[in-house]
Amino acid sequence: MRTHLAVTIVAAALVPSCSGPATPAVAPKTPEEPKLDLPTPWIDTAGFYPGGVAPVALPLSAALENPRAATVAIKGATILTATGKRFERGTIVLERGAITALGGPETAIPFGAQVVDGAGRFVTPGIIDAHSHIGVYAAPDSRANADGNEATAPVTAQARAEYGYWPEDPQIVRAAAGGVTTALILPGSANLIGGRGFTVTMRYGRTAAEVAFPGAPPTVKMACGENPTRVYGDKGGPSTRMGEFAWFRTAFHEAAAYAAKRAGYTSARAMWEERRARAAELDAQAKAGKKVPGEPAPEPPPIDLKLETLAAILRGEVLVQIHCYRGDEMARMIDISHEMGFRIRSFHHALEGYKVRDLLAAEDIAINTWADWWGFKLEAYDGIPENAALVTEQGGRVTIHSDSPTGIQRLNQEAAKAAAAGRRAGVALDDDQVLRWITANPAWVLGIDSVTGTLEVGKRADVAMWSGSPFSVYSRAVLVLAGGEVIFDRAAGLRPADYELGHSGAADGGAP
Repeated sequence: MRTHLAVTIVAAALVPSCSGPATPAVAPKTPEEPKLDLPTPWIDTAGFYPGGVAPVALPLSAALENPRAATVAIKGATILTATGKRFERGTIVLERGAITALGGPETAIPFGAQVVDGAGRFVTPGIIDAHSHIGVYAAPDSRANADGNEATAPVTAQARAEYGYWPEDPQIVRAAAGGVTTALILPGSANLIGGRGFTVTMRYGRTAAEVAFPGAPPTVKMACGENPTRVYGDKGGPSTRMGEFAWFRTAFHEAAAYAAKRAGYTSARAMWEERRARAAELDAQAKAGKKVPGEPAPEPPPIDLKLETLAAILRGEVLVQIHCYRGDEMARMIDISHEMGFRIRSFHHALEGYKVRDLLAAEDIAINTWADWWGFKLEAYDGIPENAALVTEQGGRVTIHSDSPTGIQRLNQEAAKAAAAGRRAGVALDDDQVLRWITANPAWVLGIDSVTGTLEVGKRADVAMWSGSPFSVYSRAVLVLAGGEVIFDRAAGLRPADYELGHSGAADGGAP
């Protein structure tokens, strides 16, 4: 059977020929379809996205260099450094924006320095206000100048106070007249997450960039309590504190998912770049013939500026500032920060900080508060004038802030009031601790304490000279320098803003 089958198969494969033996049959060729011989390109869609030049982020050390600053020496003053050191008949030397010498009467003064007689005067670090709305709620008070709240949604983390700051606000020089050299300008508290803050030197400028504190880290303003529910209760919520904390958690979960997508894209993009580079190597080696086929780059996820800021918070790149009055709400925000994995830098207002002062000290969270504001809404009813002293006694970090264009002009007096209340209650406070409430501690809140907030050689020349003790109601700032430049000189008087020059109510009746 096997032999017969093989013969049959062979016979079937032969075709008889008239002229000779059988030859194998040849199947007709199928015509090839035409093929496109163009190479597949490596398509990079990233080229369609904005490709401009990103702003250059200055290092914080840039705050220590100011070529416009003259060499100034203040001699014979009582110098309070906010470091625990005090110099009687002391001398401080400022050169090119930094402090280059500090000590007693024996301190050498460089040749050619401008010498200021400080006899009978006090010198302190420049005051720092960790919570101000100057420039975004500029004077004169009007709807046209109300740029402090982007009250269009409960979460507007994409907004930046820098873009609403008016560097010719007439309130600026008045703050400088109160000894203030630096302030954190914040969006208001209508929103749960209102946007990024803006750290400024307290002087006039043509643009916001000119007055930005060099190298100051980014901050973000958040708020809980009555304000967001009042503003958004009839606009789709949140209308309750329950809703507020649900919004916070939801926003950060969305930011985490967004960050994961961005990270996935970055990884996929890097792999695509490696494949494209390897393909180029292979093509070069082949020199001729078919190239390695290309492939499209991974599609980048859409940029969401709101989630970019929230994701930066989760990465620890932004200092979180939270408007919060009640102790229980501060504790709840701490819980959320633990759940989401970010840190809170400071609670602002914090009138019930004394109730949770142990939690604040353990978490190293500062409070920015007033000396004696209270009772203007229900969440402010448990405010007490001993708040700052009690949190300090616990080992917490306290600042006295203004949240007011008039209060910023007398923060030294506000600190003195808070200290007096604490001392009456039996809390031991020395003048150095009280001075730190308006200098070193707010510098830490703003993330600039390595360059300012205390008087030390090598730090920035942010200095205020007072007519007497800075804690006396009778004392006034007589000379204020920021980065070594004079921003207020009482002998010269207030320097009017350009707006005031044009609308000052002069002999023509003030007509524009």
